[in-house]
Amino acid sequence: MSINKGELCQDSIFDEFYKAHSQSLYSFMYYRTGNADKALDLVQDSFLKIWNKCAEIALEKAKSYLFQTANNLFLNEKRHEKVVLEYQNMYPVTDATHQDPEYKLREKEFQQKLNEVIASLSDGEREVFLLNRIDGKKYVEIAEMLDISVKAVEKRMMKALKKLRAEFDYFKK
Repeated sequence: MSINKGELCQDSIFDEFYKAHSQSLYSFMYYRTGNADKALDLVQDSFLKIWNKCAEIALEKAKSYLFQTANNLFLNEKRHEKVVLEYQNMYPVTDATHQDPEYKLREKEFQQKLNEVIASLSDGEREVFLLNRIDGKKYVEIAEMLDISVKAVEKRMMKALKKLRAEFDYFKK
């Protein structure tokens, strides 16, 4: 039995190797991780490592090298997760705002309602409102961007604000 290193570097041989082992490696990694995306990432990383070392690996030993590489990548990921978890336990994140859960819930509900109201605006009103209030553009800049008059921008903003005020009591003057 001759061991020819470098055979795996030929595109056709590597393609055949990939086709022959990618599904079984994916299944192996999926069973290890329990996560389809992580399993796929590990498979891709493993084949990449094999490709980068193809000149050093004999074709006869490539399958075992592939599975060992994938397992090592998985173990490295687990070690990293453990370090992150230990760090988080040592230095827990505290709520810098010290807001109570009820306040956070109200804030989340407000944000959802605001998003719904903004989504209900006409395209022109929404565009002007977001360009002004989120991007900080002046009416003149918005008029130039949209190729409309400044009066049209003012009118759209007025309509948008009127609809927002109608939905939220605290926007009323």
